[in-house]
Amino acid sequence: MKNTPVNPDIVNKIIADCGLKSVGNASIREIVKVVSQIEVASGIKFIRMEMGVPGLNSTTIGVQAEIEALKNGVSSIYPNMEGLPALKTETSRFIKNFMNIDVQHQGCVPTVGSMQGSMAAIMVANKCAPGKNKTLFIDPGFPVQKVQCKTLGISYETFDIYNFRGVKLKDKLNSIFAKGDISSVIYSNPNNPSWICFTEEELKIIGEAANEHDIIVIEDLAYFGMDFRINISNPGEPPFQPSVANYTDNYILLISSSKVFSYAGQRLGMLVMSDKIFKRDYHNLLPFFSCTDFGHAIIYGALYALSAGTAHSTQYALAAMFRAANDGKFKFIDDVKPYGERAEIMKKLFLDNGFYLVYDKDGNKPLADGFYFTINYPGFTGAKLLEELLYYGIGSIALSITGSEHEGLRACVSQFHSEQTQHLKERLEIFKENHPV
Repeated sequence: MKNTPVNPDIVNKIIADCGLKSVGNASIREIVKVVSQIEVASGIKFIRMEMGVPGLNSTTIGVQAEIEALKNGVSSIYPNMEGLPALKTETSRFIKNFMNIDVQHQGCVPTVGSMQGSMAAIMVANKCAPGKNKTLFIDPGFPVQKVQCKTLGISYETFDIYNFRGVKLKDKLNSIFAKGDISSVIYSNPNNPSWICFTEEELKIIGEAANEHDIIVIEDLAYFGMDFRINISNPGEPPFQPSVANYTDNYILLISSSKVFSYAGQRLGMLVMSDKIFKRDYHNLLPFFSCTDFGHAIIYGALYALSAGTAHSTQYALAAMFRAANDGKFKFIDDVKPYGERAEIMKKLFLDNGFYLVYDKDGNKPLADGFYFTINYPGFTGAKLLEELLYYGIGSIALSITGSEHEGLRACVSQFHSEQTQHLKERLEIFKENHPV
């Protein structure tokens, strides 16, 4: 081992003691634990890129609304399973104002974060039609959603979008859907971990394929509006958040409060069903739920069984944030633009020191600077690079655990701060010196 910023003996011991077969292919939470242990043992603060947690303060609009709700005693009252009426109304307004999509408030349902929303959606979608018992993941994607499928005993298929951008996506989707066993397709947009954003051409392809094969599209909008190449800040005015909902009525949207509103600790998201899906009758649901209505099955079947509602006071917080955004009083996109600024700085430091981007373009446009980016270094697999960077005080996750077929790492910018710029620069320069290309 050459000279490294972190004592290699410390890193070696913690890796040996952690009990993992491969640190490089460990889960996000496992990597977080290993990095934290190395930090404590070495006394060196890491550049933490491994976990996608908000790195900005929650807006006071939500905090004050939740405090007021608690003072008014809502903590002693079970929330309505269908959600706080004001939250449902403001969610419907928000989707119209920032997506230009019309959806009735009945189909807007609060969940314990978007993670619960995706689990409920997958659970019910895979019981709608005989023989349609698989979910398709357009990868790379959030690994825990596949864990949800495994937990539910639901089969799934995946493919890496890297080689199927643009018109190539049409033949790929139709070849998979033609088998007749796919009930739903799920992806994030902007994408975790690659930060690609589907083009309008690609969203149209997904929507038209869903129409042709009667498949439900679950669109995870955890990073709503955070493609900073476009500015969706003004309610009711274009441009709008791109969505498959412009091309199909077979959709479920997952809208999170965690990243764009920095409200992750309160675990609240919105599951939004199209008017068609919410009211649609699926006879095959009856053995599993009390009726054949999809919306009823989601609310009084899946969500009731999973948690019997979500935190009462937090619904008041999100309702207040949505209302302020809808009224033009809260420019929520401005609050999260520091992520793009951090990404610009970090990308340059990595590229200046011999690293390269793995996912780098949407069509012919360079990817936006945002919450994530993907990197690799010549001669390394993602797993080996992850492990090697631990000796340099840098944590990340391997793309291999996200369904990507390409070697490399996901870098999250949220925990990076300007005072760490020099530390990252120095560590990458040492890495480059120790690993000449």
